[in-house]
Amino acid sequence: MFNWFQKLAKPFPDALITTPPKNFWQFAWDCTAGMRPFLLGMTVFTGLIGAFEALLFAMMGKVVDWLSDIPPQLLWQQEGNRLMILAGVLLFSTLFIVLQTLFKHQALAGNFPMRLRWNFHRLMLNQSMSFYQDEFAGRVAAKVMQTALAVRDVWFIVADIMIYVIVYFGTMVTIVGYFNPLITIPFLVWLACYVASLSYFVPKLSKTSQRQADARSLMTGRITDAYTNISTVKLFSHAGREAGYAKHAMQDFLDTVHGQMQLVSSVEIVNHILNMLLIIATGLTALWLWSIGEVTVGGVAAATAMALRLNGVSHWVMWEMTSLYEQVGTVQDGMNTLTMHNNINDAPDAKPLKVHQGEVVFDAVNFNYGKVEVSQYKQVINKLNLTIQAGEKVGLVGRSGAGKSTIVNLLLRFYEVEAGSILIDQQNINAVTQNSLRASIGMVTQDTSLLHRSVRDNILYGRPNATEEEMIAAAKRAEAHEFILNLSDVKGRTGYDAHVGERGVKLSGGQRQRIAIARVMLKDAPILLLDEATSALDSEVETVIQASLYNLMQGKTVVAIAHRLSTIAAMDKLIVLDNGNIIEQGSHAELLKLGGLYASLWAHQSGGFLGEQ
Repeated sequence: MFNWFQKLAKPFPDALITTPPKNFWQFAWDCTAGMRPFLLGMTVFTGLIGAFEALLFAMMGKVVDWLSDIPPQLLWQQEGNRLMILAGVLLFSTLFIVLQTLFKHQALAGNFPMRLRWNFHRLMLNQSMSFYQDEFAGRVAAKVMQTALAVRDVWFIVADIMIYVIVYFGTMVTIVGYFNPLITIPFLVWLACYVASLSYFVPKLSKTSQRQADARSLMTGRITDAYTNISTVKLFSHAGREAGYAKHAMQDFLDTVHGQMQLVSSVEIVNHILNMLLIIATGLTALWLWSIGEVTVGGVAAATAMALRLNGVSHWVMWEMTSLYEQVGTVQDGMNTLTMHNNINDAPDAKPLKVHQGEVVFDAVNFNYGKVEVSQYKQVINKLNLTIQAGEKVGLVGRSGAGKSTIVNLLLRFYEVEAGSILIDQQNINAVTQNSLRASIGMVTQDTSLLHRSVRDNILYGRPNATEEEMIAAAKRAEAHEFILNLSDVKGRTGYDAHVGERGVKLSGGQRQRIAIARVMLKDAPILLLDEATSALDSEVETVIQASLYNLMQGKTVVAIAHRLSTIAAMDKLIVLDNGNIIEQGSHAELLKLGGLYASLWAHQSGGFLGEQ
């Protein structure tokens, strides 16, 4: 039975996801997609439980009347059948609890937040590079995890409070009115005062909870940032500085906790005073009505019991309301990140890119990271016109900040061009799917980072369906096979099964780069981008790998950011950039004869690298 309910909901849907709405309740409702039937089932049975618990007091009142009116020796003779029916009703009510529990704990408790984590994670994976340049990775992860749980808890609390309490209180007042309408007056006055106290305290709790959620995310982000960059922290002996940096965030978070707890204490005190006044008023009213013969002993007992029960319920509601607005604050904080629209999306009619030859054309491309500049000479990329023939190897040369990396990022569509277009085999990259575009491009960067997984997983990232033999062959071509066989990790995994640590921290720079090269070799994409792919290698290994890279380049369109003389020597054509403009182009010999910027950079070469004066 448990397993059947657990399998009712699908935690990992395949449906495409879109950016959620920015309005809180629209966001919360959007999150219930796929879970609404189970939420409805839980809510219905929650309401039935509330009604039954209130009716139970009426039943107990009747039993008290029987005990006061009927001699003990005649009780079973006169009311035996009713007592048996009452016992049957009590047993039958178990069905409501069973079904409500199965919907809540089996169908929803695990599946609901996991479905949201799955959807939020896919949403964040599709975000643009610029998004991650402005966010802590740890903070994004925390919001994905926390928001999923908070949305579930919001709906659970709403079902418990809005449905259970409304049904329970409505049924209770009706029953009390059945005994005598005057007894309802203390309950209605209490309700008005209780709602007024909620109206005063809840908005304050909401604001405090939102500040607390934001402070928690900031605290988590700062701590995660220190762990992620632990080598830099230790290199500069800044453990104390990082502790102080995190301490400020922790203190800010603690201040919000203290403010919240002050409100909670005030709520508890006010609530207790209201409850004691309710019990006194209900008891006095019921006793007065009994003294003048307007209500039975059972009515007095039932009304007093309901007032006592309401004392417990009101405390529970206050705590639930506190929790609700804490969760609402967490959701609102997460929404700030999760509802951000991706500024790079596939066109509605986007088709897969089909690379037949590999020609790349930049047609009057402008780009300035969204900034408005008066002078065209301050553009990062200014009216770039460049044609790279199929199979041609082109090197991008220029000072630091000339726009070399930006051109590569635009070709990968990590950013959108602000004017003009980029074509691959006459297909505008804005009109094709991003996945197919990047699947057709292989890239090795100067700053190589690896996934915190096994060496095998990292190499197979280039082509997941490759065979073991193909994967090992790529590693051998990248001169990585020998050192991989000698790797091990703390869990005893060795060779290709050894894990490399976060961002490949357990490996040297040269080892990371060789694995990255093996990954690109395995991918074997028709267009190849190189950002000094051998910069972290020693000269002996570089000489061997350069031969493999030259073989890899054959038949491919290559765009390389060129600083190293060995890279320049392999290029068919060099493009010299300055302030986003092409100022020179040609072969190495032609550019030296020209005597321009390239010749100046060449004159300042050192250690096999161009100068960047």
